[in-house]
Amino acid sequence: MARQHGNKQYLQVLLDNAKYQLLEQCAQERAVRVSALARDAVYEWLSKNVDPELFQAANLIDDATWKQSVRNRVKGRMENKFTSLASDQPANPEK
Repeated sequence: MARQHGNKQYLQVLLDNAKYQLLEQCAQERAVRVSALARDAVYEWLSKNVDPELFQAANLIDDATWKQSVRNRVKGRMENKFTSLASDQPANPEK
């Protein structure tokens, strides 16, 4: 069963050793992580095996979620920077 991991789903897949070694070799040849190659393979399979409109809708939803996540991180960093700068200033500086 998949579990939530932030805005993504965490899925554990058990592979037979020899097939995993093939996947690992392919990933090394492409200079990517094994999990990235497996994820791309799943996405490619989905794109060929579900209604194209449904797949495109899922892409739009995922893209919007990603953009919102980035906006939230930038906003959080800006707020932290502002708070940090404000705390470095004396409350009532003497003239």
